[in-house]
Amino acid sequence: MRNQILDCINNRVSLRTYDDRPITDEELQAVLEAAMHAPTAGNQMLYSIIVIRNQETKEKLSKSCDNQPFIAKAPVLLLFVADQHKWFDFYKKNGVKEFCEEQKEKGYCFEAPQESDLILAAEDTMIAAQNAVIAAESLGIGSCYIGDIVENYEYHQKLFELPEYVFPISLLCLGHYKPNHNRVFRKRFDPKFVVFEEKYHQLSDEEYDEMFEEECKKYWQDNPYKAHNYAQMFYARKTGAAFSKEMARSVRVALKEWDGRKLSE
Repeated sequence: MRNQILDCINNRVSLRTYDDRPITDEELQAVLEAAMHAPTAGNQMLYSIIVIRNQETKEKLSKSCDNQPFIAKAPVLLLFVADQHKWFDFYKKNGVKEFCEEQKEKGYCFEAPQESDLILAAEDTMIAAQNAVIAAESLGIGSCYIGDIVENYEYHQKLFELPEYVFPISLLCLGHYKPNHNRVFRKRFDPKFVVFEEKYHQLSDEEYDEMFEEECKKYWQDNPYKAHNYAQMFYARKTGAAFSKEMARSVRVALKEWDGRKLSE
């Protein structure tokens, strides 16, 4: 089955080289409006979007996000942050703390956001970001997600003056495709290894071999990691790499804020 929207989704690729054409205010507004029309938990919109055009800021991000120079060349960056700060400011402004104290016999306790609140906000944030990606693609504007924004939490918190209960989830590079851009489509796993009916399916060894058959062809013997197969090589390059360890450290630091401590006392 095909239609214009499905073609837009299926034809999208991550774009890391950008045309010189600027993104107009009208185009950017359309992308942002699409993001804000994304599904959201309880219509709370538990995110904020920071538009970044300043070249100096883009240069800083190209270094702090695992040294990726193309980030600085994108005409516009959108920083999507999970944001419980606004709601908790609203609660404080409207006497929720006092209400919880008055009604404590009913089990109310005014608590800081906790891990579950971050996950819920992250869901809202990424749904909005993907809406922005599809809207941009429909306008001929390419995009590239930068997950490395999760690294270096303290630096990014200071750079963007992020208050408590706000955490960077994704950075999105936006720019027009160059004329005759060669789109390289990366093959996805077969749906039978991803889509399960009714309950989770634990793959067998044979199914894993089939699932990763094409990926394993990317292994080369004289790899710099001295890995003996593709799984070892990929782990060394991605999952076990220094940037992944920094990402883990950064998240652990951020999570200290999301501890659900009592605010009623």
